[in-house]
Amino acid sequence: MTGSIPQEATIALAIQGGGAHGAFAWGVLDRLLEQGVRPARLCGVSSGALCALVVAQGLARGGPEAARAGLRTLWQEIGRAHDAGPLSRGPLERWLFGWDLSNNLAWASMEAAGRLFSPAQLNPFGHNPLRAVVRDLFDADALRLPGAPRLAVGATDVETGQAVIFDNETITVDALLASACVPFVFPAVGIAGRHYWDGGYSGNPPLAPLMHPRPPDDLLLIRVQPRTRPGVPRDSAEILNRVNEIAFQTALDAELSMLPAGVRLHSYAADKALADLPITSKLNPEPDFLRELFRAGRAALAVGAEPEGEAVAADGEAERLRAEISSLRHDLRGALSPALLRADALSRHENGGVRAQAEGILASLNAARARLG
Repeated sequence: MTGSIPQEATIALAIQGGGAHGAFAWGVLDRLLEQGVRPARLCGVSSGALCALVVAQGLARGGPEAARAGLRTLWQEIGRAHDAGPLSRGPLERWLFGWDLSNNLAWASMEAAGRLFSPAQLNPFGHNPLRAVVRDLFDADALRLPGAPRLAVGATDVETGQAVIFDNETITVDALLASACVPFVFPAVGIAGRHYWDGGYSGNPPLAPLMHPRPPDDLLLIRVQPRTRPGVPRDSAEILNRVNEIAFQTALDAELSMLPAGVRLHSYAADKALADLPITSKLNPEPDFLRELFRAGRAALAVGAEPEGEAVAADGEAERLRAEISSLRHDLRGALSPALLRADALSRHENGGVRAQAEGILASLNAARARLG
């Protein structure tokens, strides 16, 4: 157990999503479990949801060592799925371009196709290489054991823009894939007549499910989305990526500002590990890259949690933070407006390819605006 967390404390664990960058969370979790940390409640989205799943199952079945083994299997299988796919690269290409996929021929072809066609057009049957990995690891019976930690997996309802939470009783393979459904890569996942995208759009991760029936003593937050990114984005991909990161961070900051007084917050951030990585690296699950992020996650815990405060700020400080977040939301809505107007105009273009690309961009911008409120 980490020195700053009392043995008898009720611990909640929240894990951000970030594609392949979620391997950083694997490293942090491995070190926490090694130290004997046993969270009673877990919440995650996207890759964070998969990490939370195998930790909850492992703790229910065999304790921290079983959870560590489950995490190792999860990320090994994700790496193997990549090696068998079209984006697998040779040693020379990795040496020349590092973890950047943008120079890969298969990636460039997929990116070009994505500008002209929607994921539903390119992938009408919704094939997802993660499905086999998740199906093999998912253990519904473990989640329903009496001593199982309480698990919450977040996804975003495409039509309402609101967060939808799946719990121990309602989590399925489709719910986990919905939580990790990147809109520009996969068609929306349908469940019981509703359709879902990545949970990060509505809360990365949502903290409210961890606050009931009473707030935990300690909240452990694993961040795999950069809070700061040096430099100004130049091309459209960089701009959209940064807009998404800011929208995700704004939603999390709003929830953090409203944490009940007395909750001790421990934050483990990947900013240093991700600072020099290209945008495409979050979609690069090469085994060597995943292991590098795993080691960075373990090292981050060795250094210690960021001092976000031994307890949540007092009422006056919380009020100041709420005002600051409100101002940030206003600024972001203003920044999004010109892009929304332009995308809306292009969504009615006579060229079908332009329309499809504009509609996809418009959907993401609307999701970001809906989350900003």
